[in-house]
Amino acid sequence: MTAMEEYRRWLASDRLTEAERRELEAIADEPNEIRERFFAPLEFGTAGLRGIMGPGIRRMNGHIVRQATRALAGRILEQGGDWARRGAVVCYDCRNHSREYAREAACVLAAAGVRVLLFPQLRPTPELSFAIRYHGAAAGLNITASHNPKEYNGYKVYWADGAQMPPEQAELVAKAMAEIDPLGEIPTADYEQALACGQITLLGEETDEAFLSQVLAQSLHPGAAEQAGLKIVYTPFYGAGAKLVPQAMTRLGVKHLLCVEEQMMPDGDFPTAKNPNPEAEVGFERALELAKRERADLIIGTDPDSDRLGLMVPDGAGSYRLLSGNQVGALFLDYLLQGRKDAGTLPENAVALKSIVSSEMARAVAEAAGVDMEDTFTGFKFLAEKMKEYENGEKTVLFAYEEAIGYAFGTFVRDKDAVTASVMAAEMASHYALQGKTLLQRLEELYQLHGYYAERTVSLVMPGIDGLERMQALMARLRNEPPREIGGRRVECLRDYQSGIARRRDGGEEALALQGSNVLYFLLEGDARLAIRPSGTEPKVKAYLMVRCGSHAESGALLDALEAWTRTLADG
Repeated sequence: MTAMEEYRRWLASDRLTEAERRELEAIADEPNEIRERFFAPLEFGTAGLRGIMGPGIRRMNGHIVRQATRALAGRILEQGGDWARRGAVVCYDCRNHSREYAREAACVLAAAGVRVLLFPQLRPTPELSFAIRYHGAAAGLNITASHNPKEYNGYKVYWADGAQMPPEQAELVAKAMAEIDPLGEIPTADYEQALACGQITLLGEETDEAFLSQVLAQSLHPGAAEQAGLKIVYTPFYGAGAKLVPQAMTRLGVKHLLCVEEQMMPDGDFPTAKNPNPEAEVGFERALELAKRERADLIIGTDPDSDRLGLMVPDGAGSYRLLSGNQVGALFLDYLLQGRKDAGTLPENAVALKSIVSSEMARAVAEAAGVDMEDTFTGFKFLAEKMKEYENGEKTVLFAYEEAIGYAFGTFVRDKDAVTASVMAAEMASHYALQGKTLLQRLEELYQLHGYYAERTVSLVMPGIDGLERMQALMARLRNEPPREIGGRRVECLRDYQSGIARRRDGGEEALALQGSNVLYFLLEGDARLAIRPSGTEPKVKAYLMVRCGSHAESGALLDALEAWTRTLADG
């Protein structure tokens, strides 16, 4: 069926709301917009679904939520045993339609005979991950688009281990979705009746308390926050962090928590946040105003579903500096390992985890403490898989992180956890303040110890219908005709993580420990690296530039050269 035929089929359906019908009628003379919405469905992957909201098969809407949920219910039922009785935990964030979509999903699961444990209000993503295992559920789903712009929403699915759904299960759900007409008869329960008969159960404070007890158990220096008395500004960017982060930090002993009040109430339009992504400084505008006015010691921001953490620290010149995910990851790991060593609680089989596109500085920090560092593919689901692998006691996972400001302390959460990270950031800053140091000073000490590491991410945006083809062509060109030089540095080795083969400049080859992901990783002379991969959730190719030099200035100049070369790829 062509995009136009699918468009007409939707327009003729009696299942559309009046608002959806008006929106589709308004694009009748816009063939490009029709193609964008109907040329192919949203892809269901290990991160579930994510897209711009609106009617259409390539948009997020109630029809697609019901379609995906019916497919998920079928997958749960196919497991047999007590999986349906164990049920699924359902959660949602602050975005427009998130609560509505969560109820739609709960009612479809209930109609299929799958028990539902529903959070009645928005909750952080890490609490969902925790709740799945705490309640012994079979699966979980979260209505969220994480840090994406306000036009987006998403559908993130978790399996019984509390981690995002593994690829083999995601493929089966995607296959089942393809056989379900989103405009067809999809059974759905009456919400009030499902509540009354116990098919839907609302989760209460018990789950919050159990989660918070685990969060606070990660503390390394109890009393440091209260003793230091730092002023800490916090913003949840209108999201789920407002529910638990202030509680957790107050219990930690933070005396002066200054919340950005207008951003504490849920609002999917993010009216005073230009970008709800704590990776970008522009989103911290209101937090910065408050911090400067109150002369705060630290700014903490969590994204709308509270799985990502952004930190801004005083720069010594009257303003604040946003730390990168790699810098925060190195600080966290150093703080954790030193704290465990000092307390005599560092296990002999300790291991830390990071993604392959995250800074090698973390490896240097871990190895200096006598702790192994292991790499996984990009995405916290792969870090969570490694956590599960070591449940047998072979190794003790202390920390996992990825450069996209995602961190996990321990293994009680199997995803990024900005609630625990917020608590640990407040405690870490307090601990160093008691020693007369700032986080920037401790970071500089790490650079002096291990070398001047620096990283930069470059996104080559390729939107539109032909975007996917351009992304595929670029990766094929780099794989089949790899460059001999990048940014003036000779390519010493190309690691192709799709084939699992590393090809050296001298013609030699060796097998890689990881295989099966579309990532090309160039090792350059002079301790420089460049990794490139297509994004799994956005129409872009992402390049990760990583260097280590003898000074900040040298590292910055080398990054500039690598970025200039990378930008040329968009023209090819």
